[in-house]
Amino acid sequence: MKKLLGITAFILVLCSCAVKVPFTNEVKSEFGLDSEEKMRKVQFFTSSTIILEQIGTSSSETTTDDQGTLVSSSTSEKESIIIPANSKCVFEGFGDNKTIKIRFELGENKFVTFKSKSDKLRDRYYFVADWAAKGGPELMYGNKKFKVDMMRGSARSSYILVSRKRLQKNKRKERVVGGMKV
Repeated sequence: MKKLLGITAFILVLCSCAVKVPFTNEVKSEFGLDSEEKMRKVQFFTSSTIILEQIGTSSSETTTDDQGTLVSSSTSEKESIIIPANSKCVFEGFGDNKTIKIRFELGENKFVTFKSKSDKLRDRYYFVADWAAKGGPELMYGNKKFKVDMMRGSARSSYILVSRKRLQKNKRKERVVGGMKV
């Protein structure tokens, strides 16, 4: 009897744990996530790693030093942003063409966009970039232009996830009646 109760308790604990599922139109309609207010209450996650490389700015200068030696100097600035798989992220807002803006950090325009490929209920919301850009896919992040690193990350197949758990409450009432005597 004790083993049975222990196994039942263990199964109930497992059933109450949240699992990460893809965010789809089906999930969106099931939970009524049609307003920004409701979407802001949902914790989102990334399905895979996204790596962004800033399109570098460089400058060069040629001068002479105090001894008359010719000096050529160049400077370049480059930034990499790595968003690991399962990173927590929050809803920023709805965009054009049924896109969803997702934020990973604070800052002006520091969000990436996800979009469902169709209106089908089970379609996931995938990472959006300009995949046809010359020199590789690119996007704007924090008012800077970034290239999507396709070699080190799996951005093209990245989508957003949500935690979901099912709660099932069963009420059971048991009582013993004493019977009636005439």
